[in-house]
Amino acid sequence: MAPSTHTVTNQPPPLVGYDVFAADQALAEAVGRHVDAELHDEVRAELTVLGRAAGSAQVQEWAAQANENPPRLRTHDRYGHRVDEVEFHPSWHRLLGKGVSAGLTAAWNRPAGHVRRAAAFLVWTQAEAGTGCPLSMTHAAVPALRTDPELAAEWEPRLTSVVYERELRPAHLKAGALFGMGMTEKQGGSDVRAGTTAARPLAEDGAYELTGHKWFCSAPMSDGFLVLAQAPGGLTCFLVPRVLPDGTRNVFLLQRLKDKLGNRSNASAEVEFDGTWARRVGAEGRGVRTIIEMVAATRLDCVLGSAGLMRQAVAQAVHHCAHREAFGGRLLDKPLMRNVLADLALESEAATTLALRLAAAYDDGGEQERALLRIAVPAAKYWVTKRCAPLTVEASECLGGNGYVEESGMPRLVRESPLNSVWEGAGNVQALDVLRALTREPGALDAYLREVGQARGADHRLDAAIKRLLTELADLDGVEARARRLTERLALVLQGALLVRYAPPDVADAFCASRLGGEWGAAFGALPHTLNLAAVVERARPAH
Repeated sequence: MAPSTHTVTNQPPPLVGYDVFAADQALAEAVGRHVDAELHDEVRAELTVLGRAAGSAQVQEWAAQANENPPRLRTHDRYGHRVDEVEFHPSWHRLLGKGVSAGLTAAWNRPAGHVRRAAAFLVWTQAEAGTGCPLSMTHAAVPALRTDPELAAEWEPRLTSVVYERELRPAHLKAGALFGMGMTEKQGGSDVRAGTTAARPLAEDGAYELTGHKWFCSAPMSDGFLVLAQAPGGLTCFLVPRVLPDGTRNVFLLQRLKDKLGNRSNASAEVEFDGTWARRVGAEGRGVRTIIEMVAATRLDCVLGSAGLMRQAVAQAVHHCAHREAFGGRLLDKPLMRNVLADLALESEAATTLALRLAAAYDDGGEQERALLRIAVPAAKYWVTKRCAPLTVEASECLGGNGYVEESGMPRLVRESPLNSVWEGAGNVQALDVLRALTREPGALDAYLREVGQARGADHRLDAAIKRLLTELADLDGVEARARRLTERLALVLQGALLVRYAPPDVADAFCASRLGGEWGAAFGALPHTLNLAAVVERARPAH
């Protein structure tokens, strides 16, 4: 009998049935570093439960189903009444419900709340990034609402709940609620002050009627939204409930859903307001200042989301190369492939370490930590999110042609990878925000220099990079044109300082040699061959 032509050999097993959290040494160590000892067991236990879920075959199937069956807009019911609803596949609701129950909207009132949530967000992103938007919006709405104690008392318990209720009904009848956001308009983009949505005061104190549109409305299936509109006193922040207390639907006219490059399981919409009831949040004319804390929190989630995508891409690439053989041995053992994998692993670990450090600053809440966040969040958001796309593309190439096939899951990571760089202000917006912090808030730079200064003397390349950075900061003439380069340097020096302090010597050495010492190429895989790259790759390998 002729041998079968369909015997499958030399194909790596799927990366499934593993603990996404425990398999990530950099993340697990960061959690241990930033969480008080008496909470270690509790936090690790909850992250282990989530990590096992994220790595399970069931959740991976849900993620595939949610992407293969994207949301649909339903503007009218069968009788012609406007309903303006977004319909999702059941797997989407399972994923979102799991995220809510895991505390991904419950950071503000728990000890070490931001670190444990940040780690969970990074883990859950690796299962499916599409649920990150509603989870992030809901989490980030809390500090904005706290500018109005009455609103905060009403809404915060719902937003920080671990109960997911998908049905649209009056919020006071729900045990848990989700929030979205609408800032961007057609004519303004990032220039939110150019918005034309108008807010007319009503007789009821604090109540307004909105007329206008939002070009991008995040999480349009939510129970409430924070939006910006032009009140008589200037640009103001408003809370728009989806359903009014009497059970009637607020005027929330969904025009269409965006057909996006990635993030396919999630809905983003265009929405019209036409006599829409809203409640003012904060004072008239203080809209940007009111909503800025929400923006800062979502920007950190952009860093976390990108770090999660990078980690999953690296995990898949290393796993593949550990099992795939070519040219007489494992790909993992080939010097050039090892160089590529080590370079990818360095980028991923640096992103994770920086993101968790920023989350710890939120938990601390002290003046110096707040000052550090003012400059470090936009710098991290700029750099980490921009590194995500080239990393995921290179990681997919490690799988060869298999990485270009949908079944591998890598194309989904590649399509998702540019999103966080655009969301909540693209690269130029972040770089200009860094400049504002440098020129208007001297405490921010002082806090940054104190942070990186804790690593001085430990690596000569880091010391030299700090010196070059100080020289560049001493001359801010014409700085706007070089704001991107300056922001990149701020992020790289901070990453280097953190890795020198916390990472294994082989990781810190390789990062400083390449990112700070100039021994690096324009593409991944150009690390100095004298480094201990095998140790870097082995650290990044998911235990399976």
